[in-house]
Amino acid sequence: MKISTIFTLVWLSAAVQCFGQEKLWTAADKQTTLDQLTRTRDAVVKETENLTPEQWAFRESPDRWSIGQIVEHLALWEIVWFRELTIGTRSKPQPELIKTSRPDSYYEEFIMEPNPHKAADISAPTGFIKGKDNLTFFLRGREQTLTFISKSEADMRALFEFTGTPDPRNMHQVLIYQWGHTDRHLRQILKVKSHPSYPK
Repeated sequence: MKISTIFTLVWLSAAVQCFGQEKLWTAADKQTTLDQLTRTRDAVVKETENLTPEQWAFRESPDRWSIGQIVEHLALWEIVWFRELTIGTRSKPQPELIKTSRPDSYYEEFIMEPNPHKAADISAPTGFIKGKDNLTFFLRGREQTLTFISKSEADMRALFEFTGTPDPRNMHQVLIYQWGHTDRHLRQILKVKSHPSYPK
């Protein structure tokens, strides 16, 4: 058999494997993710861009976060999410894990539940960043993720990370956590703003 024929057969075999596998992460999944990341970004901007320094720094009580600290916390998590995303998309696809992983609804319900969560040490706000600089910090991270997702051709549902539980989660579910976490803290921002002593 000629070398050229062998090469052609090898190429065809690789092409069948590559193009024959339908992506689990659909165009609709990608667009929904981009829409949710954009929506929550814009909501944070709307709720904070015109705050005064006093409003940024107001705390309902000494043990509660100010809006500045909430947005700093969001910005710190943007770094964590992006790191998980970039590492996850460099890993080997494991579509077979979709059968044993939790459904998307689990992550949506967990992040949106009303019970308080304790922030991980890595994302605890320092309070060193003042006022609107917290928003700039958050937006930098969110734009980084939006750009990455827009350009990526990765199958986010076939790429998994292993957490401290028996249930691996795929990159699509990491992204659900990202925008859902923002929604959660948007509710917290609104609560701060509704306090009777909040500066007007």
